[in-house]
Amino acid sequence: MVDRRNKPSALAATPSMPPQPQVTISDGNSRVSAVLPTGESVTVLLIGATVLSWKDAQGDEKLWLSKDTRLDGSKGVRGGIPLVFPIFGPARSDHPPTSKLPQHGFARTARWEFLGKSTSEGSSSSVKLDFGLSSDSIPDSTKALWPYKFGLLYSVTLDKESLNTTLVVTNDGDEPFDFQILLHTYFNVKDISTVQITGLEDSEYIDKVDGAKAKTETSSPVTFFAETDRVYTPAKGAKHPIVISDSGVTRFRIVRDNLDQVVVWNPWFEKAQSMSDFTPTDGYKNMVCAEAGSVNGWQKLDKGDAFEGAQTIYLC
Repeated sequence: MVDRRNKPSALAATPSMPPQPQVTISDGNSRVSAVLPTGESVTVLLIGATVLSWKDAQGDEKLWLSKDTRLDGSKGVRGGIPLVFPIFGPARSDHPPTSKLPQHGFARTARWEFLGKSTSEGSSSSVKLDFGLSSDSIPDSTKALWPYKFGLLYSVTLDKESLNTTLVVTNDGDEPFDFQILLHTYFNVKDISTVQITGLEDSEYIDKVDGAKAKTETSSPVTFFAETDRVYTPAKGAKHPIVISDSGVTRFRIVRDNLDQVVVWNPWFEKAQSMSDFTPTDGYKNMVCAEAGSVNGWQKLDKGDAFEGAQTIYLC
C-alpha cells in the first residue's frame, strides 16, 4: 500500500485564458466585424476598408451612416470613416498626376484585402484589424488614371474607450508620386445646433463655402448654423486634441499623428437635400464631420519611402 504521506500532490489547475475578442467575416466576405469581451464593436466594409460602425459596450453607435448609402463600390460610402487617397476633393487640372481621378480618389471604392487580426499578448481589451490595397490589386482602368506602384496598409484598432485608424503609404515603384490622404470621419451627434468643436481656435482655414477664401478662426469654439466646409490647419499642432461636445456634453477627443489638417463639414438643409445618397435629408442634424488628414498641398514619396498618418478617437 502506498504511504499516503508520499502520494503525489494534485497537478495545479491550468489557468484559463480570459475571453478573447471575436472577429467574424460576413455578408459574402464583404464585412469584417470585431467584438470585445466587454461588448464594444467595430465593422469594416472591404469596399474602401470603410469603417461602417463603432459601438460602445452599451451598443450606442458613434458614427453616422446614411440610410441610402451605396455599399457596392459604385460610389464612396456616405458615412462611417471613408478613406480619401490619393487626392482630396475633385480632380485638379493644375496637378496632372491626379487630373483624371474621381473625387476623393479611388481607395474608398476599391476592394481591399483583409490581412488578419492581432491582439497584444495576454490582452483581451483591444483588437487590431489590418487591411491592404496595392497597385497590383486595382483594376487596369484605375491604373490608367494613376499609374504608380504603391502599397497601402490600413489598421483599425478597437479598444474599450477608443478607436485608432492608421494608414501607411509606401512607394513600391521607381517613380516618385504625390498624394493626399484624409480619414473622412462622420460622427453621430444628437443635435448639430448644440455641437461645439474646440482645439481649432485661432487657426487658419480655407472656407470652401465662401469661395475658398483664407480665413482665421476666432478664439471661440466652432459652432454650426449653416452649411460648413472648412479645411483647418490647427494652430496648436497635430498632438493637440480636437474635442467635440454635443448638447453640453463632451463626446469625442481626436488626437492626430502626422496629419496636419482637420476638415470640418456639415451640409445643412439645402446641400443635404441635393445629395441623393444622404438620407434622411434631415440627417444633417445628427452628424458632423471632423476629418484628420494631410490635404494642404501634397506629400511626396520617393522610391522605397513610406508615409504614416493616424488618428485616435477617444470616448469622453
